[in-house]
Amino acid sequence: MSALVTGGSRGLGLLLSARLAQRGCRVTMAARDEDELRRGAAWAEERTGRSLSTVVCDVRDQGAAETAVRQVESSHGGVDIVIANAGVIQVAPVASLDSGAFEDAMATIFGGTVNIAMAALPRMRSSDDGGRLCLIGSVGGLLAVPHLLPYSCAKAAVGALGEGLRAETACSGVSVTTVHPGLMRTGSHLQAEFGGRSSEEFAWFSALAGAPAVSMDAERAAERIIRAVERRQTRLVLTPAARAAGVAHGLAPATVTRLSGLAARLLPKAPPPGTDANQLRDGGFEQGHDVDRSLLTWTERVRRMGSGLNDRAVRRYNQQTPGPPTSA
Repeated sequence: MSALVTGGSRGLGLLLSARLAQRGCRVTMAARDEDELRRGAAWAEERTGRSLSTVVCDVRDQGAAETAVRQVESSHGGVDIVIANAGVIQVAPVASLDSGAFEDAMATIFGGTVNIAMAALPRMRSSDDGGRLCLIGSVGGLLAVPHLLPYSCAKAAVGALGEGLRAETACSGVSVTTVHPGLMRTGSHLQAEFGGRSSEEFAWFSALAGAPAVSMDAERAAERIIRAVERRQTRLVLTPAARAAGVAHGLAPATVTRLSGLAARLLPKAPPPGTDANQLRDGGFEQGHDVDRSLLTWTERVRRMGSGLNDRAVRRYNQQTPGPPTSA
């Protein structure tokens, strides 16, 4: 079987690529950064003993997405499995955002997923084994997360796309699995983009994403996702916290929204408009790699207490150098 994984050069996408290769799939990893792809493929090959193909692809470009899918079809004789995982993570209060942040999130997370899915579906209908399409959403798509609003909006759209495609492909032999992970220890905090008071935003996000009580081991998450794809499962929500949040929002959305408002009060406040600290209002983001952690020593101490496991994941899952961000 042939498989294509977008955002496959690092983090969760890299682990999914390796899991598929271990199962005997002919895997093609797609991402925007050629150097990251090369390192990721070498990591996966060393780990699995199997050779993986790569293709440079910006999923926001419809033509590039179609070219990547055609390359998989040409090289491996068909397209059997596609995992749409590419994305961006932007962390900032809404007062520090402009419409460009939402446009970027929608173009990469939702638009990129649409481009890959629409290019792959006609080929997957011809799969001898019946095609399997997997869309990586998020718990942020099940309920809006404060300071992650562009990300939540785009992931909510991915969730709706997954449900709609599942319904419309029910008689075609193609299955669609939508995955909503909670926090995972993938090292993605260094690839995420931060605005407003970026040092403080980086601190809470990386600490929470690395805390064992609320985040999930990335290896275990990847294995569960691949099993869900194998079983043609319709929906998978990962981590107990994410499942509880999704259920609570479904049963009592107004209450959950009020609780989210209380949580938002504990997060960093937006700087005054027009100040240098208000990164996103001026159209800029500061990637986790570049955040100045010396500005707030106490914040960095708190961050390190929660983020130790996530910091180790940076080195383990090819997140160590700056590059175009992919989904965690």
